[in-house]
Amino acid sequence: MVDAALVTSKLSELADRVGRVRKHAKADAAALGTDRDALELVSFNLMLAVQACADIASHIIADEGWSPAGSLADGFARLASHGVISAPTQLALSRAVGLRNVVAYGYAGVDPAAVHAASTAGLSDLDGFAREVVAWLAASTHGASHSS
Repeated sequence: MVDAALVTSKLSELADRVGRVRKHAKADAAALGTDRDALELVSFNLMLAVQACADIASHIIADEGWSPAGSLADGFARLASHGVISAPTQLALSRAVGLRNVVAYGYAGVDPAAVHAASTAGLSDLDGFAREVVAWLAASTHGASHSS
């Protein structure tokens, strides 16, 4: 059974990171690209937000006893295959892993346009992930309480 308190704590961390991204995001990619501090703050918080999603996926997979995922993207695919998240959310989060890796490992620098896209349109994917996990958790917890 999933440790709901742990998942809830990670969801709170996710919400905090998304809030920080919103606070420091710029109106367009050019403005973000010329403000190094904002670019770094937004990039770092996006990376940590995606990592929080990956951590949630790992905890659910382990707690449910499903076979381990071979990568972060595979973790989101595993959640989708078990009905925790939708296919569109799975695809969006799998793509987000790419940006997370660029930020985490510094592959050829961070593209302000990619960070700007993630800090605007991409935040709805993170919000959607959180909503879907909360709904699944509520349904699985509700079901577990009735089966006791």
